[in-house]
Amino acid sequence: MPGELDLFNSFPYPLNSEIIGDLTAGRRRPEWLWLALRGDRVIARAAWWSRPGDAHPLVMDILDVADGHVDDAIQLVRAALPDPAPEFTRFLPPQWRRSDDDRWMAVLEACGAKPFVERLRLQWEPGTPIPAPTGRLTFRPPREGELIDLMTLVVEGSLDAHTRDELTRMTPRECAEEQFHGELLKYPSPQEWWRVAELPGGEPVGFVIPGHNGYNPIIAYIGIVPAHRGRGHIDDLLAEGTRVLAAQDVPRIRAATDVGNVPMAAAFARAGYRTFERQVDMIW
Repeated sequence: MPGELDLFNSFPYPLNSEIIGDLTAGRRRPEWLWLALRGDRVIARAAWWSRPGDAHPLVMDILDVADGHVDDAIQLVRAALPDPAPEFTRFLPPQWRRSDDDRWMAVLEACGAKPFVERLRLQWEPGTPIPAPTGRLTFRPPREGELIDLMTLVVEGSLDAHTRDELTRMTPRECAEEQFHGELLKYPSPQEWWRVAELPGGEPVGFVIPGHNGYNPIIAYIGIVPAHRGRGHIDDLLAEGTRVLAAQDVPRIRAATDVGNVPMAAAFARAGYRTFERQVDMIW
C-alpha cells in the first residue's frame, strides 16, 4: 500500500497528509485502506484508524465516492466493513449542511449507518488573548485517583452525546474509568499538564486536561462537577488549560464539542477558539 498512496490520495481530504505517518506509527494498516477502481481510475475509497497497538480499528474516518459511483462505493464498504462496525467520522467545512451531493452519507446509510452527532472542531491560535486569572479558583495537578472520582461526578448530566450513550451501557464510574484508561492515559503528553480547579477552601470544582494527541495540542477534556455548574467556572478552567499549552510555544490548540452542547461551545467562543471544521459521526 505505501507505494500506492498517491493513488489512494487521488481524492482530496484533510487527512491525506497524515496517512503515511499513521502507517509508520501503527495507527493504520495497509489492510485497513481500501480502493474501488474501474480501469486505472479510483471511484471510491475507504479507510480505518486505530490507536497504535489496537488489534481492531477504532473508527472509520475516510470514505470518498466519485460522481455516479454510489453503488460501487456501497459494494466497497460492505466488503471492507469490520464486524462489529466501528463509528464513522468525517471532517467538513464549518458551514456544512447536508445536501443531495453528500454521496458518502448516502453510501453509509445504504450500508445501515445512521447519523449520531455533529460536532464543532475548534482552534485557538497564538496571539489570541488569554483571559487573566480571576483569582476565584486555584489550580494544581490531580492527586492519585482523584481524577477518576471527579470524572465520575462530571459524566452525570453530561451534554456530550458519546458520554450519554456510554451511560446507557455502564455506570458513571465505569464510564469514567473507560475514558481515563482508554483515552487520557494514552496521550503522549505529560500528566503534569493536567489541572484540578478548587475554591479557596480547597473544594474541587472541576478539571481540565490539556494534552497532545500525536497530531496537535488539544484540550482533551474539561468538566465542572454538578454542584458548581452555572457559575462561570468553565471560563477559568478553559483559560488555564489554554495557558498551560500556550506556555509550550505550540503552533495551535485544537478542541471539539457537540453542536448540541451549547454552554461548552459558547465557552470556547468566549475564549477565542474559532470553528474551523465540523465533524459528523455516524454509527451502526
